[in-house]
Amino acid sequence: MVYLRRAARWSGARLARRLARSIPFLGAAVAVATLGATMRSKGVVGGVADTSLNAIPFVGAAKNVIEVVRGEDFFPDRPATRSKARRAHRAKA
Repeated sequence: MVYLRRAARWSGARLARRLARSIPFLGAAVAVATLGATMRSKGVVGGVADTSLNAIPFVGAAKNVIEVVRGEDFFPDRPATRSKARRAHRAKA
């Protein structure tokens, strides 16, 4: 029984270490996947800057915490054009 517990603890620790190493890559993959939508809403420069900050592991987390506390984005969304506003209004109706 002792060996079984040791083996379970060892394999759990190894799995946790492996997952901890892959988390920065997963965060970067999510940031790259949202790049297109962010660029559409914030513009090319704002979208790239926002996504690049989000892709950096601890910087992205700190940026998001500060944005939540402030209540506004570092890189604000572009103002909606009139045609987009009409399309959104028609879609709701």
